[in-house]
Amino acid sequence: MKEGMTQRQDIPGENRFDVIVIGGGSAGVAAAISAARGGARTLLVESAPMIGGELISGISMLGCLSTRGDWIVGGVVTELLDRLKPLGGYIGPVFDYRALHLVCFDTELMKIAVMQAVAEAGVHLRVQAFFCGIETGGDETRVRLMHKGGEAWYAARVVIDCSGDGDVAVAAGAPSEKGAPGTGALQPPSLVYRVCGVETEPLLRFVRDNPAHFGLGDYPGLGMDARQCAEALYAQGQPKVLLRGTQGLLKEAIDAGEMYPTSVLAIVPTSTARKEVSINSTQLAGVDGTRAASLSEALPRLMAQVSQGLAFLRRRVPGFEQAALAAVAPKIGVRETRRILGEHVLDEADIMQGRKRADGIAKGGHELDILAVDGHRHETIAEGGSYDIPYECLVPHGQRRLLVAGRCISSTREAQSSVRVMGTCMAMGQAAGTAAALCALDDGWSGDVRDVDRARLRRTLIADGAVLEGTL
Repeated sequence: MKEGMTQRQDIPGENRFDVIVIGGGSAGVAAAISAARGGARTLLVESAPMIGGELISGISMLGCLSTRGDWIVGGVVTELLDRLKPLGGYIGPVFDYRALHLVCFDTELMKIAVMQAVAEAGVHLRVQAFFCGIETGGDETRVRLMHKGGEAWYAARVVIDCSGDGDVAVAAGAPSEKGAPGTGALQPPSLVYRVCGVETEPLLRFVRDNPAHFGLGDYPGLGMDARQCAEALYAQGQPKVLLRGTQGLLKEAIDAGEMYPTSVLAIVPTSTARKEVSINSTQLAGVDGTRAASLSEALPRLMAQVSQGLAFLRRRVPGFEQAALAAVAPKIGVRETRRILGEHVLDEADIMQGRKRADGIAKGGHELDILAVDGHRHETIAEGGSYDIPYECLVPHGQRRLLVAGRCISSTREAQSSVRVMGTCMAMGQAAGTAAALCALDDGWSGDVRDVDRARLRRTLIADGAVLEGTL
């Protein structure tokens, strides 16, 4: 709940910051690094023992390249990927010959890269710290955290909600929506796991010889049928493979009770040295990521699906015969919960038509991508291009010193299904962190994040490597 409007004088100096970022996932990491580099004293708060979120779960980065193959995200994303190269953890862009370019990397080495970048930027950290209250009003915003050592209040000129669920914005009184209009249905969460000892050539040969089992050739602009896509996937030489629950081998296994119901089973390379891939397949309907009880009840069922999925892969998919479980993600991956209502609501037309804006602060290029356990709505953006995200999507209604970034930005359900991926979340995080620093360090600032100098914000983002212009 919103706690009140009283100015707190008892917050010690070490707990006062220019910018506080709540949520240390991909958006939060980018926001904190950007704010700190902009000169702001910055605190990054994360409830888990380690920062990184989905960056360290095992999945690859989507949203960095458009379906056409153009890079549409830079800045902090590029820096993290560059940090992986000398560590031997960068695989690079891989095309699934369906519609997506994924940037693949070693999950374990990404942990090092993220921590290096945050530390070198001078970001202050509070891990295993839970947001549990907010006060607004006056010349600062106060947040209450519960962490090791007890409860404490912290203050900042600007707070950025990168919680994924819009927890901070809702507690402050911002309006929100959740799930599908009318029904409240939410996309199913997943528990990603990694498998080592996978032989790539037999796997890709199986795809080449049996293309009907796999998701291939969805984007008409490829000009290739499924068999041609399978040949190209084999020639690419990376174990990026998608089985669909509505066709071929995976459908047969689901129908026979050998596999749990799921719309997809996605295989993505994570380490060439360890012959390791990640598996994104486990799914449960009816899980609400804003409720601890719902997530807790889902966890044992998702873990059981990990065991069932690995057994299926070993038994039915060539290349997995000697595969061993390497790791399970440290938390359930949530695709959809709240959407904070802001000064602009990004909608389906914005993304599908690839709308460009003179005042855009980030780009997205991932397809419209709404998953259900029994289906998958996926549609490619016009001409395989990208769209621009305006700053107003980061500004919640009725809030002056609060920004949001990540999958909870102001959007419709359809648009959220595109912006929720890591590349786009990090681009939005970089924009939010940069804007927060510009506001917090400006002695003449009005106290309202709407009044940031938009032209200066764009110039700063471009100077820091963000991609805001020059893409289809």
